[in-house]
Amino acid sequence: MSNFPKRVQIKEEGPREGFQIEKTFVPTARKIEFINALADTGLKTIQIVSFVSPKVVPNMADAEEVVAGITPKPGVTYTGLALNDKGIERALATKRLTVKGSITLCASESFLKRNQNRTLEQQLAAQRESIALYKQHGLPIEGAGISAAFGCNFEGDVPVARIMGLAADIFTVAAEQDVAIKSFALMDTMAWGTPDRIKRVLGALQDKYPDLEYILHLHDTRGMGIANAYAGLEMGVAHFDACVAGLGGCPFAGHKGAAGNVCTEDLAFMCAEMGIETGLDLEKLIECARLAEDIVGHPLPGSVMVGGSLAKLRQKVAA
Repeated sequence: MSNFPKRVQIKEEGPREGFQIEKTFVPTARKIEFINALADTGLKTIQIVSFVSPKVVPNMADAEEVVAGITPKPGVTYTGLALNDKGIERALATKRLTVKGSITLCASESFLKRNQNRTLEQQLAAQRESIALYKQHGLPIEGAGISAAFGCNFEGDVPVARIMGLAADIFTVAAEQDVAIKSFALMDTMAWGTPDRIKRVLGALQDKYPDLEYILHLHDTRGMGIANAYAGLEMGVAHFDACVAGLGGCPFAGHKGAAGNVCTEDLAFMCAEMGIETGLDLEKLIECARLAEDIVGHPLPGSVMVGGSLAKLRQKVAA
């Protein structure tokens, strides 16, 4: 039986995950232009940069400049991705971002070594160190997550039992550190997710941890992004990460095809047609999608920005 939510919240990650994979440097001014436009669409949370080495991710070399240059819109939360303590300190130093703690593990050691140069054991130890830093700065620690949660280009399928074991590790650390986890993100980092896999993994977690708020971070490399989002909606998921125009992808995932995230305006369109509220202005999202294409200088995979919404067609037919 489906358990569709009445309202969905979409966190936009286009400025961060979208631009990080681009082969040419996106000018700082254009990043700022894009972020300011996104803030006018009804989005409540936008992840705008990541604090990583510019040698590894050149398009994030201007992270501090981007944060300093935006015009914050009241009611919009701006965040940055920080994968280690140095990144957390950099995010805090901007004094313009919302920084919250999270306990995050990875289901693939091969990917983790490529992405963060850590083993699974080192990653678990690093979570304890980061928690100490979060507490030092008085930051809330309520989130948790698992990356490569549905499969890995280097290790293959990820068994549900592995996800449940990692979840148990997360809650063990949380209990040790007197942390109360409220939300849990499942990240399909390398696009191995299918509707069946989404339901099996999510269902196992929901059975064991029924009181958590679940978040899906989906990629569309194999065309499953919107189908996987629908599967999540059927399971009651009300929080999704997405990228306008289908921007994005992890540069360390070993993709051979398109690596974009599930498309924000496509997801918003589907929700609207299902009667699920998002609070988003679809026409403004489409404008942002076209702006994104102009900024990166090549076609992006979003569908609704090409086909348009049905609202205008309904108006035309009714006229």
